[in-house]
Amino acid sequence: MLHFAQEDVDDAELDRLRGLYGSFTEAVRDLVDATIRTEVDEDTLLGVQAEIEAATARLRTKQLDGPYGVRVTPTGKSMAWGNAAVGLRNAAAPPMVINHDGEGSSWAEVDLGAAYEGPPGLVHGGVAALLLDHILGETGSFGRRTNLTGTIEIKFLRATPLGHLRVEARIDRDEEYKTFVVGSISDAEGVTVEASGVFIVPKWARGEGNLWGTQT
Repeated sequence: MLHFAQEDVDDAELDRLRGLYGSFTEAVRDLVDATIRTEVDEDTLLGVQAEIEAATARLRTKQLDGPYGVRVTPTGKSMAWGNAAVGLRNAAAPPMVINHDGEGSSWAEVDLGAAYEGPPGLVHGGVAALLLDHILGETGSFGRRTNLTGTIEIKFLRATPLGHLRVEARIDRDEEYKTFVVGSISDAEGVTVEASGVFIVPKWARGEGNLWGTQT
């Protein structure tokens, strides 16, 4: 059984923490982009490396013993802040903020830069799969019941360029403990990747409420 830790924070404190760590993570994400694209001289590079190592050592003085996990507030809001796709405190995660219409559809506008490149100027296929797997799974679970990925099929219609993209998903149908979800990634010219997946309520969650909450 997965462990969802209780985080004893109210909504006001949650908003404060989101602002604090969201800004910090964005600064680290910007550092990653700068690391990929910099052409500074060797002395400058070595100097910055020393600064980064010193900053990392400061952060290491107090940290978790293991991954962040998924935490749930008393009001049922999820803090999956280490998540590989949407983690607020994970600078490696694409900055994807998912919106829900409450009727089984979800979407996100995302800008993918140099850190997500595969072929020259194009999004890595594994990154596309990550985004789709997450939004399909969250769509199937949001406000309903905990679903985990059973199977997912990805169809690449054409290359996906780096830059501004739209990721979306909708529930196709439910069958007992299975939810069928479809989705896509689009650029300004239309759909580049399609996906369909089956998401399954694990045995330990059957009969329980929604464990994922409504926010990450």
